[in-house]
Amino acid sequence: MSSGSGGPAVDEAVRTLLLLMPRLVGRAKRLPIPPALQGLDLAPRHLALLAHLEYDGPASVNELAARLEVAPTTVSLMVSDLSRPGVLERTADPADRRRRIVAIAPAFAAPIGEWLSGSASAWERVMRDLAPAERATVISALRAYEAALEQGPAERQGTEPR
Repeated sequence: MSSGSGGPAVDEAVRTLLLLMPRLVGRAKRLPIPPALQGLDLAPRHLALLAHLEYDGPASVNELAARLEVAPTTVSLMVSDLSRPGVLERTADPADRRRRIVAIAPAFAAPIGEWLSGSASAWERVMRDLAPAERATVISALRAYEAALEQGPAERQGTEPR
């Protein structure tokens, strides 16, 4: 059942993605956790926080909250969770001693980089073969999917489930 324009019809695409997403999540969960991070009870929210710190560098709680699109109190709790075992460090901002900067502790930088590299290298292999417009479409579709999940049931959107 194709749409005739070289791609699947909406129903076919939805079916394919519904079958694909659990496999993707399952494979991502099976990425090996480096020994230094095992036993820390890390959740996906921690992974997102660590990814921002790994790729964007040290930041304040408010900056991290804006990037993660959550409340600063939520980030503060996550930072506390990861500071207790020494994964993250909080230091005073040299420009404003009242402000605290969050960074990955040096002892955990390599294990975190190793852990994130599994997903990063898979995405890099996929994205390398796509044209810039195709990359933008993939990113846009994933963001739209996330937003649609946030909106809730189809009834709120004025559409009927299929």
